[in-house]
Amino acid sequence: MLGGTSENSRKLGRKEMSELSRVSVTALKGVGEAMAEKLARVGLETLQDVLFHLPLRYQDRTRVVPIGALRPGQDAVIEGVVSGADVVMGKRRSLLVRLGDGTGVVSLRFYHFSNAQKESMKRGTHLRCFGEARPGASGLEIYHPEYRAITGDEPAPVEQTLTPIYPTTEGLTQQRLRQLCQQSLAMLGPKSLPDWLPDELARDYQLAPLDDAIRYLHHPPADADVEELALGHHWAQHRLAFEELLTHQLSQQRLRESLRSQRAPALPVAKKLPKQFLANLGFAPTGAQQ
Repeated sequence: MLGGTSENSRKLGRKEMSELSRVSVTALKGVGEAMAEKLARVGLETLQDVLFHLPLRYQDRTRVVPIGALRPGQDAVIEGVVSGADVVMGKRRSLLVRLGDGTGVVSLRFYHFSNAQKESMKRGTHLRCFGEARPGASGLEIYHPEYRAITGDEPAPVEQTLTPIYPTTEGLTQQRLRQLCQQSLAMLGPKSLPDWLPDELARDYQLAPLDDAIRYLHHPPADADVEELALGHHWAQHRLAFEELLTHQLSQQRLRESLRSQRAPALPVAKKLPKQFLANLGFAPTGAQQ
């Protein structure tokens, strides 16, 4: 248990409410009534809620993986040139696009597609894709990958940080959530959130500022330890866990102090009730029973 709980509890009471806890999500660009209702379904009503809506996991889109190095079950960014795009008939009609980069070939399979989509992936088109490689009828396949055409001689930039995957709900896409989190992070300053940790505790436990931990968890750098993040062992996760445990302990302390300060009313002694009880027994109790 952390020392100085009672003193910390009094400090907690003097902390100001977070500025961002007063700002509705409707202050974010593109959030109207309909979007606000969707956000409310996952508990997001203020900018503070958005900032504490942390990713479930991360995807690494910071490097392009050679197609020949792909392994089943791997999420990866790949680039290649289309060698063919055909509509194939099977149990379900699908668009099958063959993509190669000189190290190997992979198939992109789309079950829901338009003629315009098919025309955009003609032979010779240079594509960058992201998705999960799976064994399929034509070898390794990526089903409904995210993709875009690459034009020009200069290589297109990749993501600079790991890509967060957030808890979501129907009608609320990952891309939309990332945009809203990015807007909220732009409004996050050193004093925008209530930091319950006294400075001396932060120093004693070598804990980073709360806003630094939140920024890191929304946008880990490319060299972040993904396994450490997945296990919840990262310093930024420890910082938030420490904060949560401390605030819970302080709130319990304040509750106990409040209960101790309350005085129950004195109840008058009921002198007649014992006599009435003994009279209604129907027998004479022994001395020990009395």
